[in-house]
Amino acid sequence: MQSKGTFFFKGITHLSLIVWTVISIFPLVWMVSTSLKQRNEIFTNRSLIPNNAFNFENYKDAWFQGNFNVYTFNSVLYSVIVVVCVVLFASLASYAIARLDMAGKKVIFLGFMATLMIPIPGAFISIYLVVSNLGLANTRIGYILPLIAAALPVSIFILKTFFDEMSRELEEAAIIDGATSFQIYYRLMLPIARPALATIVILNTLSVWNEFMLALVLFSENRLMPIQMGLSVFVGQYTTQYELLMAASTIMVLPVVLVYIAMQKQFIQGITSGAIKG
Repeated sequence: MQSKGTFFFKGITHLSLIVWTVISIFPLVWMVSTSLKQRNEIFTNRSLIPNNAFNFENYKDAWFQGNFNVYTFNSVLYSVIVVVCVVLFASLASYAIARLDMAGKKVIFLGFMATLMIPIPGAFISIYLVVSNLGLANTRIGYILPLIAAALPVSIFILKTFFDEMSRELEEAAIIDGATSFQIYYRLMLPIARPALATIVILNTLSVWNEFMLALVLFSENRLMPIQMGLSVFVGQYTTQYELLMAASTIMVLPVVLVYIAMQKQFIQGITSGAIKG
C-alpha cells in the first residue's frame, strides 16, 4: 500500500507533466488554428476555432505562392541524403573504433570528439572558403558535404557507446561460424543497434530540416534553398501574412512529426538504454 507521501509525490509529478505537456502542445495547436482562419479574424478572434468554416485555401496559397513545392523537395532531398550518409559512415566508423583491433583508433576517436568544440556558425568562413575553392559554391553537393561532416561526431559517439556495450560472446560465436568482420557489422551489430540508429535518424533529420544559416551563406539562388527559407517569403518589411505564415509552418512541421511518430519506439529505447548505461 502506498504511503501518503508517495501518493502526494506521484500526484505532483503527474500534474507537473500534464502542465508541461499542455504548454508544449499549445503553440502547435495555436499555429494550426491560425492557419485555418481568414486574414481579417487573425487579431479579432482569439478563440482556437475559426468563426466560419476552416479556410484550407491558406495551405494552397502557401504552397504555390511561397514556392513551397520547390523548398520542400530541396529539404526532403537534403535530409534523405545526409541522414543515409551519416548512418552509413558513422556506423562503419564507430564499429571499427569500438570492435576492431587497429592502431590509432583512440586518436581517431578523439579527433572526431575534438570537432564537437567547434560550432558550425564559428566555422562558416572556413567552410565557405573550402567549398568555394573546390568549385562547389552554390551547388547542392557543396551544401550537403558540410552537413554530413557536422553530423558525424555526435553520431559516432552515440553508436560507439552502443557498440562498446554489446556482448563479446555474440561476436565470438559469429566468428566461429565463419562470419567476416563486415558480416558481423551488417548482420549482427546493425540490427541490435536499431534504437541508437533511430536516435541518429531523428536527431539528424531535425538538424537538417531546421538548418537555415549555412544555406544562407552558401546559396545565392532560391531554387536551391531549403524549406526554412520559404517562411521569409510571407514576412515583409511593413506587413506579414500571418495566416499563410502559419500554414507554411504547419506544412514544415508535419514531416518531422511523422518521422518521430514512425520511429518513437526505437528512439525512446535508445534514450532509455543510454540513460541506464550512463
